Amino acid sequence: MSNLTDLTVAGIRDGFRKGDFSAREVAEAFNAAVAAGKPLNAFLVETPEHALAAADEADRGRASAEFRPLSGVPLGIKDLFCTAGYQTTAASHILEGFVPTYESTITAKLFGAGAGMLGKLNLDQFAMGSSNETSYYGNVISPWRRKDGGNAALAPGGSSGGSSAAVAARMAPGATGTDTGGSIRQPAAFTGISGIKPTYGRCSRWGVVAFASSLDQAGPMARDVRDCAILLEAMSGFDPKDSTSLDLPVPQWEAGLSADLRGKKVGIPKEYRVEGMPPEIEALWQQGIAWARDAGAEIVEVSLPHTRYALPTYYIIAPAEASSNLARYDGVRYGERELPDHANLQEMYAATRAAGFGPEVKRRILIGTYVLSAGFYDAYYTKAQKVRALIARDFEQAFQQCDVLLTPTAPSAAFALGEKSADPLAMYLNDVFTVPASLAGLPAMSVPAGLDAQGLPLGLQIIGKPLDEQGVLNAGLAIEQRAGFNARAEKWW
Repeated sequence: MSNLTDLTVAGIRDGFRKGDFSAREVAEAFNAAVAAGKPLNAFLVETPEHALAAADEADRGRASAEFRPLSGVPLGIKDLFCTAGYQTTAASHILEGFVPTYESTITAKLFGAGAGMLGKLNLDQFAMGSSNETSYYGNVISPWRRKDGGNAALAPGGSSGGSSAAVAARMAPGATGTDTGGSIRQPAAFTGISGIKPTYGRCSRWGVVAFASSLDQAGPMARDVRDCAILLEAMSGFDPKDSTSLDLPVPQWEAGLSADLRGKKVGIPKEYRVEGMPPEIEALWQQGIAWARDAGAEIVEVSLPHTRYALPTYYIIAPAEASSNLARYDGVRYGERELPDHANLQEMYAATRAAGFGPEVKRRILIGTYVLSAGFYDAYYTKAQKVRALIARDFEQAFQQCDVLLTPTAPSAAFALGEKSADPLAMYLNDVFTVPASLAGLPAMSVPAGLDAQGLPLGLQIIGKPLDEQGVLNAGLAIEQRAGFNARAEKWW
């Protein structure tokens, strides 16, 4: 039997059903991998007992030929999803020790489908970051290293850096992520895995610690496109507890997978070229265009003229919503409380937030409070919402000419930890290709497509029409099959 941790979600599901191995064997193998992977700091909480309990239930079900969609599949859960009886911190100090009494809708769906939980995954604090360096519990380290032998630890991307590192290092076959401005797609690109952000509203936000409510969307991260389709089916569906949830049936995305793009048009937005972008990114993009053409697609150039305004628009709207969402952390109801001697209520609020929030969270709260203030609301927030509408209109017009868009996922490969942490603007530029689709609420996916000169993964992004996850997955599959990406990080940890 090959190493069980090398199996994909589909490989585990199918092998378990055929009787090639037991679910407990799978859970034990991944539990051991999680324990051995501690140097990466991907997991904040390990839950081997949860994975084993789900595995034993799956084995009992197999004895009576009762299978659920994810029977025998253990997963990592980003520590932004509330899990009943298990600590949920959003990688912050202010929520340290918080143990929910309820289950998020997404995790309830996954566990109901038969999945077990390997543990809670590290992330940028409150999902605010692009490198997983803002976590109160220390940064996650990418399992990848530069070919030239440099010892600099690399960023796994963010905010879902724990999820990307765990999947890339074979500590989990799949994981949940959340994407507000690219936090599934960018870390997937940095670590050589796949990840999809579905249409806004496909996956319930109930029980997910909020960052920016009009942008936050959960999605799966896994080794390949098929696995993403399998997990997305289990995660999606209407939730009456979430007012933004779409009341629509869940398509059978895995059954609909096809790498044949004949009759489809792939749009290439001319604005997705930025100054200083490495030639390797451009070369990979051109290769992706050739692959799409080889799959039968017609290539058309399109224009998204307001793309240049997407990043500043995002960094007005997202902090504004964050400043509102994070106002609930006041030291009164739950989480951390700082109570200086003789402090009044306002002083307790201030002391609690000063101690409980990290620098990046404070920065975004201050930006958000500023743009929502009476003197600047119209000048910044109202104007940003108008530009957001123009960005969405650009996509609508582009999709009159094509079925999906193909772009790079990130403007570079993974960078060294600490390389950009002192310059917030340089860090924010990592989201330049992913933010527009988030502002428009569109489905978008990153698939690994090549390596740079240092042997580090590079990803290509597919953006689709609203609710056309199938088109995105199919285009991703066409790229995946032609790229033949099978590189993996050499084990050093």
